[in-house]
Amino acid sequence: MSSVGQETLRDWLEAAELFARAAGDLTLHHFGGVVAADSKGDGSPVTIADRQAEALLRERIRARFPGHGILGEEFGEEGEGSEVRWILDPIDGTRSFMRGVPLYGVLIGIEAGGEPVVGVAHFPALAGETVSAARGLGAWWNGRRAQVSRVGHLPGAALLTTDPERVLSSPGTGPGWRRLSRRAALTRSWGDAWGHALVATGRAEVMVDPVLSPWDAAPLHTILEEAGGRFTDLQGRPGIHGGSGVSTNGLLHDQVLEELAAG
Repeated sequence: MSSVGQETLRDWLEAAELFARAAGDLTLHHFGGVVAADSKGDGSPVTIADRQAEALLRERIRARFPGHGILGEEFGEEGEGSEVRWILDPIDGTRSFMRGVPLYGVLIGIEAGGEPVVGVAHFPALAGETVSAARGLGAWWNGRRAQVSRVGHLPGAALLTTDPERVLSSPGTGPGWRRLSRRAALTRSWGDAWGHALVATGRAEVMVDPVLSPWDAAPLHTILEEAGGRFTDLQGRPGIHGGSGVSTNGLLHDQVLEELAAG
C-alpha cells in the first residue's frame, strides 16, 4: 500500500477539485446545443472542448506538481514511470455533451505507487455538482459526506448502465443483465460517470459498465470505497484498470457479480 500522508492527499484532493471546476467552466462555453466532433481512431468522438479542457488540466498540474505524471484520454501519457500519476477524462460522456445533455463530467483520478488514492467527478452542467474522495478522508458530495444507500435486496434497487444495447449484447453481461433488470425496482440508462456518482451518493444501488478505459474509471474506485460501497471490474477485481466497472452500495455487490457471471 502507498504510504502517502493524509495532508498530502488533502492537498491533492483540493487541487484536483479546483482543476476540475476550471475545466468544467471551460466546457460550459461550448455546451448547450449540438457540438461538432471529429472521430478518433477507435471511432469515438472528440470535440474542441475535450481538447481544450484536457490542455487546461495538464497546464494546471504541471505548474503545481511538476514531478507528477499525467495520463489523459486526448493527449496520452507524459512523465511515464512517475510515482504519482494523474489520470484525466476532460469530458466523460462526450456523446451526451455533444447533444446538449447535461449528464457529462470532468473526471480526475490520482494514483500513488499504482494505487488509486484521489478521485473527483465534477458535473459542470448540473449546477456544478461534484463528488470527490481521498483514501482515508471520506467521500464528499457538494461539501457534505457522500454515502451509499443501505438497500440490501434487488427488488428495492435502482439498476443503471450507460448503454443498454451494449450491456445486453455483451456475452459477459447480457443474460445476467436481463435477470437483474427483471428483479430490480428500477432500471435506467443514467450512464457514464454520472451513474457511478448516483451510486456513491445513495441515489442508486448498482451501475454496470461492460467497457471502461482507465480514464473513465479513474476516480471511481476511490469515491465508491470511501462512500462505503464497492467498485470492481466484472471479475470482482478492485482497481481502475480492469477494462470494465461495477459500482454498488456494497451490500449487493457479490449478488450482482454472480448474476452477471452466470451467463
